Amino acid sequence: MSGSRWRDKPVVVRAPASSANLGPGYDALGLALSLYDVAVARVTSGGLDIEVSGEGSETTAAGEAHLVVRAMRATFDVIGGHPPGLGLRSLNAIPHGRGLGSSAAAIVTGILAARGLARDGAALLPDDALLALAASLEGHADNVAACLHGGLTISWTPECGTPGRGAPQPGTLHPGTLQPGPPQPASAADGSRPAAPPGPRVVRLPVLEEIRPVVFVAEESLATQTARGVLPAAVPHRDAAANAARAALLVAALTRVPDVLFDATQDFLHQPYRARVMPRTADLLGRLRAAGVAAVISGAGPSVLAFTVAGARGGPDLVDSIVAETGIAWHISPLAIDRQGATLQTAVPGERPRDSAR
Repeated sequence: MSGSRWRDKPVVVRAPASSANLGPGYDALGLALSLYDVAVARVTSGGLDIEVSGEGSETTAAGEAHLVVRAMRATFDVIGGHPPGLGLRSLNAIPHGRGLGSSAAAIVTGILAARGLARDGAALLPDDALLALAASLEGHADNVAACLHGGLTISWTPECGTPGRGAPQPGTLHPGTLQPGPPQPASAADGSRPAAPPGPRVVRLPVLEEIRPVVFVAEESLATQTARGVLPAAVPHRDAAANAARAALLVAALTRVPDVLFDATQDFLHQPYRARVMPRTADLLGRLRAAGVAAVISGAGPSVLAFTVAGARGGPDLVDSIVAETGIAWHISPLAIDRQGATLQTAVPGERPRDSAR
C-alpha cells in the first residue's frame, strides 16, 4: 500500500468513558473517566472485518451498522474517499446504555481511527472540526467533548448570527482555552462564502486532584431516548434560575472549592423527572444524598456518579455501606479522572487491543 492514500500500518485509539450533566450542568458539562475502550483499525484489500470483545461483544455482527464503523464512514465522507477494506479489533470496558458515554467513545474512536488511517486525514479534518463532526453524530456535544479532550469540559453552541470574538486558531486544546467550531465552507465561484451554522465549542478545565469519582453501574441499561422522553417541555423559572446557580457553583467546586460539591450537584431540571423511569437509580441517589454524598445521575442514567474528596467524610467506606442497604447488585467502580482524552498512535502490525487500565 506504499504510495497510496492510506497508511500501511494499523492505528490504535484509546477512548475514555465520560459522564455528562454532572447534575445541574444539563447538556453542557462533561467529565472524562479512567475507563477505556481500545481499538485497532487497519486498511485491508477489501471487505469489512470486525471483532469486538468485552462490553458490547454482541455488536461484532453489526457490520456497517456498527457505531465505530459508521463514524469511520462519516469521516471518510468528509475527507473525500473510502479505503478498499477495513479491519477493526475492539476491546471495550465502557458499559453500554448505562450513562457512561459508550456511544461517544465509539464515535470518537471511529473519527480518530479514520483520520489516522488517511495520510492526508489531519489536513482534511483538522482538530477544530473533530468536535463538530463528533457532536453531529452523537446529537449533542457534552460526552464527545469530554472524551476527546479529557478533564472537565463545558460545551455550547453559539447562537446563529452571534459574531465570534477572538476565536483561536485550530490546534491543541489547552486548559481554559476555546475550541472553535467547524471550518467555513469553501468559497463559491463568485468568491462568496455561504452561511454556515455555528459549530459547538468547548472549554476544558483541570479538576482538583483530591476529587475522586465513584461510579455505581446499574445492572440494567436504559436508552437515552427513554430518559429524555420523560422531560417536560418547560420548567418553572425558579427551577431554571436555581439550576443556573448550581451549574456555576459546580464548576467552582470541581476546580477550586470542593467543600461546596454537595450543594453544587443539586439538580432541578432533569433528575426529578427521570425518577419514574429509573426508580432504583432514584432510590440510590436519594440514599447517597441523604447521607451527605455529592451524588448525581451519570448522564441519562441509570448509573450513579458520586464525588468523594480525599480525606473528607463521605469516602468509599460510607458509599459502600449505603449501596449494600439497597439490596441491589450495583457494580461499584472507584475511578480516576482522565486528564488526557482520547489518544491515537500507530500500532505494530497484527497487534490486538490490550486490557485497558482502570
